[in-house]
Amino acid sequence: MGISQIEQQSISDLVGQYKPLSGGLLPLLHAIQGDLGYVPDAAVPIIAKGLNLSRAEVHGVISFYHDFKTSPVGRHTVQICRAEACQSMGSRELEAHAKQTLGLDYGETTADGAITLEPVYCLGNCACSPSVRIDNDIFARVNGDRFDDLMDGLLNEHASAERSAK
Repeated sequence: MGISQIEQQSISDLVGQYKPLSGGLLPLLHAIQGDLGYVPDAAVPIIAKGLNLSRAEVHGVISFYHDFKTSPVGRHTVQICRAEACQSMGSRELEAHAKQTLGLDYGETTADGAITLEPVYCLGNCACSPSVRIDNDIFARVNGDRFDDLMDGLLNEHASAERSAK
């Protein structure tokens, strides 16, 4: 998938900004993902050339760290913890409920681009299982009803933002 001229320029600008840093690849990848929402495949040669690395080195780092996305994701990322503590407290049931409610499987995004559903293998919130992370916020003791409330809040927030923008 190609990228626009604006995205190419944004990536090039970020490469220039992070090039002087020793070990600047990881912060650069985070900056690109923060700016575009993902690290497009077309960014790899730009990054490699700018940081004097091989494409394989850049691709290896992107593919090693699961937080880097190589395709666009939803405006909101919803992660359900699948670690043992959360499983023992009902995360499998929550996972089934979330998939049915959203009409998604892990790694998929709603048709309107609002929500991407992902598994996560520990949020460090074991005493308050099951846990869910929505974007950067962690929610404890989430059951089906609470999940529905959280999703309603996300969708209402988006609808309000769209009305304000008009």
